[in-house]
Amino acid sequence: MASDPASAIGAPGIDAILIGSSTDTHLDLIDLAIAARKPVFCEKPLHLDLRRVDECVSSIQASGVPVFVGFNRRFDPSHRAVHDGVRDGDIGKVEMVVITSRDPAPPGADYIKVSGGIFRDMLIHDFDMARWLLGEEPIEVYATGSCLVDPEIAKLGDLDTTMVVLRTESGALCHINTSRRATYGYDQRAEVFGSEGMLRSRNERLTKVERSGVDGTRQDPLLHFFPERYRDAYRLELDHFVRAIESGEPLLVTERDGRQALALADAALESSKTGQPVAVDVK
Repeated sequence: MASDPASAIGAPGIDAILIGSSTDTHLDLIDLAIAARKPVFCEKPLHLDLRRVDECVSSIQASGVPVFVGFNRRFDPSHRAVHDGVRDGDIGKVEMVVITSRDPAPPGADYIKVSGGIFRDMLIHDFDMARWLLGEEPIEVYATGSCLVDPEIAKLGDLDTTMVVLRTESGALCHINTSRRATYGYDQRAEVFGSEGMLRSRNERLTKVERSGVDGTRQDPLLHFFPERYRDAYRLELDHFVRAIESGEPLLVTERDGRQALALADAALESSKTGQPVAVDVK
């Protein structure tokens, strides 16, 4: 057992590093892994400070060490089928993306204090999904939000209910709506509308059985939260990471994806404060 991260990361029997610690430790641990020439799997977000992320991205790219960022929703079978259908031209040119992302209940105040806020914490996944489904970088963000769920969140300077609109260079639009409270379960839907049709990824339930009778039709409730909803996605993203490291194939999510999602989060935060659209710092 190692007494500190540096000795654990540098140990000769360690082939790769998985980082699932608190966000403020991510970049320091990545730096240690780069120095040890060990591939990295890092949970999102890379950090809460875009300047520090840019410095780390430069170091990663100069080193050539593979770094994967855990945007697990890209590996959800339904979301990926939508993405692949878009890329295969099933719906023509993408014109609109709509993402619904609502948690069953807000986290506690202790978590909110260190989370970096709803745009950098909860919506970071949705910003990555938006880029992935649009197929191009958003260049402008308009965001607004309220505190409708928990007044303690407002006291901490955060929001719990938000709407975001992204615009790309081609004019394609993405709308993201989020809430910290969906009393009916973990609400995760994505829709891509194109010139020739639409693709949609629906919510997951324990079963797909519908029960009909004189009192109406009933279904199982939505899966409760992300461990259940994205169970397969977590497994598939880890399988991909291991396979890519062993085979040398390209990683499907990299440090640049982590950087771009954080840039969108920062722009959304600024927009929510100013009430104005904000240009995105795209690199």
